[in-house]
Amino acid sequence: MCAVTAADEDSILLAAIAGGDRRALRKLYTAYHGRLFRFLMRVTRDAELADEILNDTMWVVWRGAAGFREQSRVSTWIMGIAYRRALKALSSLKRQRRLGGVSIDALEGSDVGEVSVESFAHGVETENWVEAALECLSPEHRLTIELAYFAGESCEEIALITDCPVGTVKTRLHHARIRMQRHISKQERA
Repeated sequence: MCAVTAADEDSILLAAIAGGDRRALRKLYTAYHGRLFRFLMRVTRDAELADEILNDTMWVVWRGAAGFREQSRVSTWIMGIAYRRALKALSSLKRQRRLGGVSIDALEGSDVGEVSVESFAHGVETENWVEAALECLSPEHRLTIELAYFAGESCEEIALITDCPVGTVKTRLHHARIRMQRHISKQERA
């Protein structure tokens, strides 16, 4: 007997959702909530907005499940919906966003009890530079960086999510890294 993979389970749930099964939607929502919320928080830095986009994404899944063409994994399809919804929200957002605070990533895996004030301050400063560099990117470049480095998606998966060629994804990553490097270099010199 073969074990059911997560991808198989997602497909089964999506088929049930297409048939109007609300329990299947609830189960899919639960399975994807953490991953989508983390991605959307990194993009928006606003829990309320991230939650709104996540719920909007799942509403699109509910309404569009029957139209899923199985040209990608269900997870890629859902991330694509979240990507487009986030892009739309960011493009309509008119107010200035505040930079995020300190995260565990700033400590770079160090034992928290052994982090000196200097290394902690340097980590915070570096994280703030990275966050500021991300802020200076276009929404397409920023979301591509977020998908690659923070959501761990491959260039091929990002291409499916963003509905663009793999070459475009690689070009966006290249130009985004250059812009971020320039921004961080300016901060280091200041």
